[in-house]
Amino acid sequence: MDIQESPRDSCKLEFAVQMTCEKCVRAVRSSLQGVMGIQNVDVSLDTEAVVVETTLPASEVQELLESTGRRAVLKGMGSVRSQNLGAAVAMMAGMGSVQGVVRFLQVSEDTCIIDGTVDGLSPGLHAIHINEFGDISLGCERCGGHYNPEGNTHGSPGQEDSHVGDLGNISATDEGRATFRFDSNRVKVWDIIGRSLVVDEGEDDLGLGSHHLSKVTGNSGKGLAFGIIARSAGLFENAKQICSCDGITIWEERDCPIAGPERKKGHTTHAHL
Repeated sequence: MDIQESPRDSCKLEFAVQMTCEKCVRAVRSSLQGVMGIQNVDVSLDTEAVVVETTLPASEVQELLESTGRRAVLKGMGSVRSQNLGAAVAMMAGMGSVQGVVRFLQVSEDTCIIDGTVDGLSPGLHAIHINEFGDISLGCERCGGHYNPEGNTHGSPGQEDSHVGDLGNISATDEGRATFRFDSNRVKVWDIIGRSLVVDEGEDDLGLGSHHLSKVTGNSGKGLAFGIIARSAGLFENAKQICSCDGITIWEERDCPIAGPERKKGHTTHAHL
């Protein structure tokens, strides 16, 4: 993955987990015990809540929790510090069956954690970038160029004179899933609210190619998935158990696709974050 992987900042993930007894609590603790990248776990049976301090992607922690046979829903992300500096989420949809969720968490003035899962991609590397505008009425056509407040040329995310919106590549498995978590010292949540996030069909050459678009877009082809970056709940800021927009519980929502024709009729696409 052509993105910054280390050092990673820890964050706290708040999950709602279906638990009914102490046996459930023990199973949840056991699923996370000894896992590299997990520093601390707090389980509350009364509120059916699990708070995990970790450097792992949220989807990996959710898979561990659900390996116990219990449903888990991510409700909030937060810094290990007490102050909440901002959180955002992009619900990704696009061509064919491509869909996903990408979350942004400002854990300090200098560091933003970008954590996501995108499904339906072809195996291999795909460019991911923040674009200037949040108009997805015509797919990616009105999203503008890469977010570039400093007027730089396109490059890699670790390059100071690249676009702020240049996030590099994410890698999809043979099953078409890309799971990722990386830190950025240039992206600020308060600057990207209302903009768009785009995943492209091809690999970003990071400005190193010979194509005339290399220094402009990374020559990564057309956009496959896109979503508006919207403000979201931070840690302990989402108390909802029933969605006000359609009346279904978070557990029913867990079984609904994020987007697409399979989503239950009358249920609008939304996130619990």
